[in-house]
Amino acid sequence: MSERQRRMIDEAEKSCARLVAIVAELSDIGKLDSGTIKLAQQPLDLFSLVEKVAELVHEAEERDVHLKLIGPSDGATMTGDPTRLRTAIDAIFRAILREKPGPATVIAERRLETRDGQTRALLLVGDEGRVQEAYDQEPGPFDDKRGGLGLALPLARRVIEGHGGRIWSPANTSGNADSPDPLSRGSAIISFPLRS
Repeated sequence: MSERQRRMIDEAEKSCARLVAIVAELSDIGKLDSGTIKLAQQPLDLFSLVEKVAELVHEAEERDVHLKLIGPSDGATMTGDPTRLRTAIDAIFRAILREKPGPATVIAERRLETRDGQTRALLLVGDEGRVQEAYDQEPGPFDDKRGGLGLALPLARRVIEGHGGRIWSPANTSGNADSPDPLSRGSAIISFPLRS
């Protein structure tokens, strides 16, 4: 085989791998929607898991866009599927980072919040200096139909919801659904109930 033919075969293999990944994601979405897939139920600390995920996310560093983790590194004990949660949180981080023009710092803030006797673990992701503003805004839907990530975001949303959690972004105040304001597009808030 010539070098050109080898490159063509390599590209074909990469394309096949991407197709296999999309089919696997579609399958997982279908199984989660139908309830035929069961999420593992293992004790875990969400904040510790988030720290491990953040250490491996270097999505946009070549554009001088960095992820900075703040808040407690443990204390968010829950029961869940650590493998699927890792993948879901990774997808959320990558979605936010990949759309930021550089240079920028994205904050992922871990918090505990107790309301009406229920403690929840919160993960607030957004532009440095605007994380609290994103949290204080009226909740809107998180756009899980962004391009370039396959089905990672719809799958992440289902995994979060399958753990009794919720994901949202600040409501879009631009008045244009096709062109959301930067705070809405560039932020995600994830909330999980914690066991007592």
